[in-house]
Amino acid sequence: MTGRLARLPGHDGAVELLDRSLAYTRVALAAVTDDRLSARTPCERWDLARLLAHMEDALDAFGEGATGTVRLTTTTPAAGRVRTLQQKACALVGAWSHEVPPSVTVGGRALDTSVLALTAALEITVHGWDVAWSVGLDHPVPDALADRLLPVARTLVTPSDRGTRFAAPTLPDLSCSASALLLGHLGRRMTGPPGQENVKPGAGPQIAS
Repeated sequence: MTGRLARLPGHDGAVELLDRSLAYTRVALAAVTDDRLSARTPCERWDLARLLAHMEDALDAFGEGATGTVRLTTTTPAAGRVRTLQQKACALVGAWSHEVPPSVTVGGRALDTSVLALTAALEITVHGWDVAWSVGLDHPVPDALADRLLPVARTLVTPSDRGTRFAAPTLPDLSCSASALLLGHLGRRMTGPPGQENVKPGAGPQIAS
């Protein structure tokens, strides 16, 4: 794994991808309304409200990562979650744009800071797609972004993650778009209209390493 991590983008490239992932996901969040919070998501065991709660926990953790330590605590669900998510998303890039420690401690384990930023970019992007899927918004992951995130996903999401944090990868045609390949690696399918895709169920849709 160490050799594979060495081929991933460094800090500046990771922050750039994080910025692009947040810009993509903010569009999906803007489409969320209170009457859709019980909508299903690409994971059959999660509704949209639970996904948004997970996303808030993740944004908190990734924000902490810029300081050098992630505590892995959870937040309490609160009213106005989408607005809170939007505010935290805006603040996240600012936190990572300043000088950060070379490594971050996650649950007592040291991790290269740029890897955590890449994990954040990957998770935020795919959950942005999950949110769009849930509300029926036609908001595909831009191929330019997906193309950059695909090697990140292939490095960070390994066979040992299957069956616990991820379903088995789907197998789109190799001529498919970068977006389809990225989502396929993460156990999702891009078939049918938004909100009605046939997504293979699996574990909760979390990507945090």
